[in-house]
Amino acid sequence: MKRELGIARCGLACCFCSENMTCDGCDSGACPDKDWCENRQCSISKKIEHCYECNEKCRKGLLSKIKPYAFTEFARRYGKEFLLNCLERSEKNGIMYHRDEINGDYDDFDDVETLIEYIKTGYRPIS
Repeated sequence: MKRELGIARCGLACCFCSENMTCDGCDSGACPDKDWCENRQCSISKKIEHCYECNEKCRKGLLSKIKPYAFTEFARRYGKEFLLNCLERSEKNGIMYHRDEINGDYDDFDDVETLIEYIKTGYRPIS
């Protein structure tokens, strides 16, 4: 985990980026998606650094997907540092952000609140 890369504007974990090892995060200018990322453009236009700082709880762009939306909601509720702490703890406990290309253990959810609890505790509820 490259903690210094933190969390992307949309909530994705830049600190785990494995798609492009030369990327230094969405504000570095090196992000391969910087020109088309709706969340980046929107947050820049609102003069905020992250979607979790916005008063609107929208689902546009990458926030239409459960993982970035849940990470954004988690950071809104508990703060970015706690999110990074939870992700770091989970990685040490074998929870994978990326397992097969871009999908990992955080992608197997269909409920935002269940995923937020998983991020917080590192435990998947028994159904």
